[in-house]
Amino acid sequence: MNLDDYGEKRNFLSTNEPADNAASKEDKDKDLNSELSFVVQKHYASRLHYDFRLELDGVLKSWAVPKGPSVNPLEKRLAVMVEDHPLEYKDFQGVISEGNYGAGEVLIWDKGTYYALGASEKNRSTEIIRDGLGKGHITFILNGNKLKGEFTLIRLKKSDLKNWLLVKKRDEFAGSNNILD
Repeated sequence: MNLDDYGEKRNFLSTNEPADNAASKEDKDKDLNSELSFVVQKHYASRLHYDFRLELDGVLKSWAVPKGPSVNPLEKRLAVMVEDHPLEYKDFQGVISEGNYGAGEVLIWDKGTYYALGASEKNRSTEIIRDGLGKGHITFILNGNKLKGEFTLIRLKKSDLKNWLLVKKRDEFAGSNNILD
């Protein structure tokens, strides 16, 4: 997936979604000591779902999570990988007008920073996450307002390569409460 797929699905003359500003990867990654960001957007499109996005290599790697994320380790949530989104999308909320791809309201449900399990700085997190994406298994720590602690994304092997599971790991932030309300 890349930003070309994102741009091909949108008419930026009729949507208020951010276009990729074409900044170079080096410009986007120039602050190597900063933290990686994540965002979860509640998207009232043809069906309500949550878009889970992780910053990596100057873009937002993105998954549509139909039932939304959970803090219950027993609830494995389907996460369908979709096209990369520009980094500027992490601040987007608004209404995508009718006739446009993804038409409907988008709200920022949660956002914060993250790092790969076992990493202490951005470069190492990036390497671990990139490698894990290729292997189909990434584990990371979220520091958001609603989502905190360790999570894993696992690609389903006997399915479409876009299908992953988003799973909360057992830690002090795990629980059985419904956080989607």
